[in-house]
Amino acid sequence: MGDAVGQMLASAVGIAISPMPLIAVILMLATPKGRANGPAFTAGWVVALAAVVTVVVLVGSGIGADTAKPAWAWWLKLALGVLFLLLGLRQWRARPREGHVQGPPKWMQALDRFTPGKAAGLAAALVAANPKNLVLAVGGAVSIATSTATGAGKAVAAVLMVLIGSLCTLVPLAVYLFGGDRSARVLGEWKAWMATHNAAIMIVVLVVLGAKYVGDAVAGLTG
Repeated sequence: MGDAVGQMLASAVGIAISPMPLIAVILMLATPKGRANGPAFTAGWVVALAAVVTVVVLVGSGIGADTAKPAWAWWLKLALGVLFLLLGLRQWRARPREGHVQGPPKWMQALDRFTPGKAAGLAAALVAANPKNLVLAVGGAVSIATSTATGAGKAVAAVLMVLIGSLCTLVPLAVYLFGGDRSARVLGEWKAWMATHNAAIMIVVLVVLGAKYVGDAVAGLTG
């Protein structure tokens, strides 16, 4: 199990520090419908991430049933690493220039009109339709599927990956529900900081993970 957890940890942390879902759930919690939409968004995120991880782990485990890591896993890891680097490059090129403030997406401006169903659907879309989060989720799940862990070990690693990757929504929700009078100020500070450093955070995450995946793949293919 240790091998499976170690392999997926970087991807799970990369998902957890993704700024977009954290900013979205904080904005939802600040609306009049926040007490309903916030938990719905968090539930949608957890369910969607769990679905992606589960499908990839099950399919990948079925393909790589032998004890040694199959060659296709290294090639897939290489492809994912290159994709991480390309996404990081795209993020770098799209970063706000000095002196320019990038406005929020249009859907963020309509969050106060969301229903719980729309909130859950948005969270699912941020997992499955956002290239960065989807590639991170698939990469981590592939690492679990092709690890040397037993079936039970892979299941535990998959659960841990979903929990870690969902901290970006679970932690703000917990602060909102149990933080008392300070919760609005704390969440506002988090939102402001993440919005300011959004591009830098994702560039670092994507480049570091891309380099790690490419390095691991090259070592596996030539070893």
